[in-house]
Amino acid sequence: MNTSLILTIILGYFGVLMLISRITSRQNHDNTFFDGDKKSPWFLVAFGMIGSGISAVSLVSIPGNVGNENLYYFQFVLGSIVGYIFIALVLVPVYYKLKLVSIYTYLDRRFGPVSYKTGSLFFMVSQSFGAALRLLLSIKILQFAFFDKLQIPYYVTIAVVLILIWLYTNKAGVKTIVWTDALQSFSLILVIFISIFTIKNSLGLSLTEISETVVSHPYSKLFDWEINSGSNFFKQFISGLLITIALVGLDQSMMQKTLTINKQTEATKNVLTFSFFIGFAQSLFLILGVLLYLFAEKNNIPLVKVNGEFLNTDGLYPKLTLNYFGQIGAIAFFIGVISSTFASIDSCIAALTTSFSYDFLDFEKRTHAQKIRIKNGVLIGVNLVMFFIVMAFWSSKGAIISIIFKIAGYTYGPLLGLFLTGLFSNILLKEKWVPLVCVLAALITYLLNNYFIKAFEFDFGFMNILVNALLTVLFLVIIKK
Repeated sequence: MNTSLILTIILGYFGVLMLISRITSRQNHDNTFFDGDKKSPWFLVAFGMIGSGISAVSLVSIPGNVGNENLYYFQFVLGSIVGYIFIALVLVPVYYKLKLVSIYTYLDRRFGPVSYKTGSLFFMVSQSFGAALRLLLSIKILQFAFFDKLQIPYYVTIAVVLILIWLYTNKAGVKTIVWTDALQSFSLILVIFISIFTIKNSLGLSLTEISETVVSHPYSKLFDWEINSGSNFFKQFISGLLITIALVGLDQSMMQKTLTINKQTEATKNVLTFSFFIGFAQSLFLILGVLLYLFAEKNNIPLVKVNGEFLNTDGLYPKLTLNYFGQIGAIAFFIGVISSTFASIDSCIAALTTSFSYDFLDFEKRTHAQKIRIKNGVLIGVNLVMFFIVMAFWSSKGAIISIIFKIAGYTYGPLLGLFLTGLFSNILLKEKWVPLVCVLAALITYLLNNYFIKAFEFDFGFMNILVNALLTVLFLVIIKK
């Protein structure tokens, strides 16, 4: 791909996003950035959330990780479906009953201001690192594939991407994001189909033969029953359930778009429909993963292994796409990376801006002029935080999706414990101890996991979030009034 073609794609894609932004930012109100004026079509929100739920991390990490983890991630997908049902039937009714903009306001109504601020702070730490790591992987792909050839430093690429996102979201926020995410979700799914058909045609196989080849491939193991394994079925299933509840149901960036829907019944349909969309998309990623390794085998493409495991699995999909799938494959992949980057990061930035504005700056009590200053100032601050975190993690290696879920286990665990205690008990808390309880639960979880690995060769894996949440609940019961 030459420089002019790359720039044409970027400018053309960004031009469409700016057109959508211009259309959706008409007749804005003070709260439009945060609640979309409560006018979003539920089906559009459900489809658009695919991009937010997948991101460039899933685009490369899930297929790449098949070489080391087979199709065991499907166990996680099964658990996540149950998690979406919980969100639709339990959390959505609560949020709509209380008419929330920031979902962490629930903790204020249930326990008090200290629990409220603690929950919001844990979300902001979690979201900042999670969003920054997703952005990191996207930038690395773009840098390796294109911008290194233009001799553009990676820190410039990071800044440019954040500025582009700011340009089309700063006026209408989530109202614009609902529509741009739908476009970006469509682009992402299209890329996967193009890649699958490119491999099919390259190997000279029919659709039936491709299906039979995937099913019979050594990497197509669906379930892991080894109890000590981090990818054990029960660990993955329960983790999928809990991480989905935490990273979707208790995540401002995911629920904020759902809360822009006017009616609770339509919001419930949105979540259930989205669970089908995301499960289908993730299954496609796993199938693509098997095909990528099959393609590498058939074409004798060398892949580095150490101690029986592939290295740099996140680099497999970009490597094959850019070097072996032809110009159409490369263009499609480039658009997929751009769309997944924008779709996942714009929502996170809007959510962090919302959470800080509502939870710490009393946004609703401000005058019109103050609200504009707060929104603009916080939005710029959030972008700067994203920039510095990406810079700090630039040299990180391995499957970033695993790093994100590990961090989530420690940061979302206390948040999950707080919400579960609030929803399924009547206890009140000695609030001054809540921050200590949440930090202590995360720290003990980390120490316990390391101890079990050394003493029993037993890795909690993604189950860290369960241990963390249970410890949080236990400590909250201890400090009840």
